[in-house]
Amino acid sequence: MTTHPESERILILDFGSQYGQLIARRVREHQVFCQIVRHDLDAKRIAELKPRGLILSGGPGSVYDENAPRCDPGILELGIPILGICYGMQLTCQILGADVKAVSTREFGRAQCHINEPDKLFSGVPGDTVVWMSHGDQVIDVNGEFIPLAQTETCPVAAVRHRQRPVYGLQFHPEVSHTPHGGRILRNFLYDVCGCQGLWKMRSFIEEAVERLRAQVGSERVICGLSGGVDSSVAAALLIRALGAQVTCIFVDNGLLRLNEAEVVCRTFRDHFQADLRAVDASERFLDALAGVTDPQEKRKIIGHVFIEVFKDEARRIQNVKYLAQGTLYPDVIESGSAADGPAATIKTHHNVGGLPKELGFELIEPLRDLFKDEVRRLGLELGLPEQTVYRHPFPGPGLAVRCLGEVTRSRLETLRQADAIFLEELKRSGWYRETAQAFAVLLPVQSVGVMGDGRTYENVIALRAVTTEDFMTADWAQLPPDLLARVSTKIINNVAGVNRVVYDISSKPPATIEWE
Repeated sequence: MTTHPESERILILDFGSQYGQLIARRVREHQVFCQIVRHDLDAKRIAELKPRGLILSGGPGSVYDENAPRCDPGILELGIPILGICYGMQLTCQILGADVKAVSTREFGRAQCHINEPDKLFSGVPGDTVVWMSHGDQVIDVNGEFIPLAQTETCPVAAVRHRQRPVYGLQFHPEVSHTPHGGRILRNFLYDVCGCQGLWKMRSFIEEAVERLRAQVGSERVICGLSGGVDSSVAAALLIRALGAQVTCIFVDNGLLRLNEAEVVCRTFRDHFQADLRAVDASERFLDALAGVTDPQEKRKIIGHVFIEVFKDEARRIQNVKYLAQGTLYPDVIESGSAADGPAATIKTHHNVGGLPKELGFELIEPLRDLFKDEVRRLGLELGLPEQTVYRHPFPGPGLAVRCLGEVTRSRLETLRQADAIFLEELKRSGWYRETAQAFAVLLPVQSVGVMGDGRTYENVIALRAVTTEDFMTADWAQLPPDLLARVSTKIINNVAGVNRVVYDISSKPPATIEWE
């Protein structure tokens, strides 16, 4: 049994929905492979990809607008099952003769939905259920071509099925958590309508990836840029599983890492994976370049430039290298517009090793480019990576330099490193580390008055930041228990020299960003 994308694939036609990636993640959760493609991908190309089904996403436009995004009507003649969501439903219904118009009573938020016709799509879903609506247009007249399957108080056609074709539509969003039975509806479409069997499993993915990497690389050598983060660590582990001694990992210690992080990376890959690891201590080089710099963008530019120079110097010491591997994930591919059939969008300028493949004359390998973050974590566990690596919180490329506000010095970094380590350790001990998506300490460029013993102090302020989020596009501040925050504050002030005040950041994104710089 194989998990090769050709064997069981769902294509998601992207009409600009804010939930496009969420639809894909929900499909993957049902162990079905899917890809996000342009909304205007022509029917011939879609047929060549041999998908089991198509999902047409929502979007911000109206189907009757002059410049409304359209799909190739020919996709409706392919006989491939189609599920239109919100805008996608309106568009497919309009193409097949239904009437779509703006209505006076728009629906945004939760709505009570009544299922009129259970059909395959609503098998196992209660007759009355809550759904998440976000629309101002509606299908007004199905013109005899469609059977209405569900309705809400203000939307008489909340779901449809075509009478002859395998075409379904949902006016609501099944992919969001606010639609409690949305997962069941999507599963019904994938399994009962499209005939999927759920072949997209990590263990089989490893077998497929190993076979593909061995065929691509042959006997050549590969360099893997290893940062110690989840993505690069899993990419390195997969490459080592496939190619063994042909892989050399380069780890650059820039002096901006968290407490004991360099030692953990070296121990994991040298001792556990017996990897050919070149660990470069370039901390002095980075700190010298950052001396006196306080502007956050300038910090980022300097760190990126020095990293490239250090990486190039080390890479040139390795003979007969043809490939450079990096841990690009599927969201990076979507956002960069680099997928062959993907949407065009702004290319990320800060991702991993940037232009190094071109500069060094290497060919690029991206073994994780089909995976979302949660899938990468599952893959890491299958490959034997320790949980502390797999569930490590995201860490910015510039490291502690953008959490050490103001000038970056060795002493200020050490203060921040110690406070951050105390915070993370207490989160892990209390069980809150896995409940938060990202948590860290920030050293502020101000000092405050305090009292310690019989004397006054004028010392540093540490800010703590912890957020919960699904996609990092938006985030809420984590409502950590007061006793936990009190314990962290006390430990930091008592154990980290030069700190006399700890504050907690209760800003959400937006308007704030997750990082401070």
